[in-house]
Amino acid sequence: MPERATRHIAFLGLGTMGARMSRRLVAAGFDVTGFDPSENAREGLAAVGGRVATSAAAAAAGATHLILMLPSSAVVESVLGDEQVLAALASDAIVVDMSSSEPVSTRRLATALAERRITLVDAPVSGGVRGAADGTLTIMVGGPEDTVAQIVSVLAPLGKVRRIGASGAGHAVKAINNLLAAVNLLAAAEGVAAGRRFGLDPAVIVETINAASGRSAATELKFPQAILPETFDSGFALALMLKDMRIATDLAASLGIPAALGERAVELWTRAAADLGPSADQTDIARWADAQSAEH
Repeated sequence: MPERATRHIAFLGLGTMGARMSRRLVAAGFDVTGFDPSENAREGLAAVGGRVATSAAAAAAGATHLILMLPSSAVVESVLGDEQVLAALASDAIVVDMSSSEPVSTRRLATALAERRITLVDAPVSGGVRGAADGTLTIMVGGPEDTVAQIVSVLAPLGKVRRIGASGAGHAVKAINNLLAAVNLLAAAEGVAAGRRFGLDPAVIVETINAASGRSAATELKFPQAILPETFDSGFALALMLKDMRIATDLAASLGIPAALGERAVELWTRAAADLGPSADQTDIARWADAQSAEH
């Protein structure tokens, strides 16, 4: 415990995921100072023993590790482009971007920070709100092997660390993973909608698929937990899923690689986002698919 307590972690982004992750770090004995524009989010961390700051730079003061859990690459670039934030960090600090960011941006930032003797590691996660709360996230890490080895003990309370490769690799795989998850979810939603129109019980459809070759995380987790009960509350916004899908298809396009199915999925999710509004959960795509089937 004493060795852990010597590490000062600044945690920026105390939203749905970040709140749970930062709390786990506090519970593991780390010295955590958090910042989020939301006063309620800051109060939530303070209530469990973390320290809070009123700015990103104040949170970063003297930090050996700066963890980011932010909504987009644009926000990450803004934070890491802030001279006050960078100057506040301890020498040889490690920045861990756990956001779902753009891999090309990540590589560019890593190069720029290296000139200041700051190492940037990308470490996006999969596992959702439950994984963040339970410490069972899959953490996809990109960065120098020796640096990744140094941060394994810091990230261990959050889940299982998997080094994917060099800088940007974690963000690339996370985007690809979410594109696959989105395609699976929409395909399952369309299939269940067709079965419902045929007069079948959606619960029976899902139960049967989960015992057959069509099963996926969509049918095994999202349907039973949030779609069949009609709560549509997985904790991950549809807009954020769409953002990650676009990162994956944009990456493919930049490499000259076709991604026809992915691009078509982006088109459909874009339509759903427009119809459902900015507050929609990712699982609302099933509600949208069912409504689409009813129109034909």
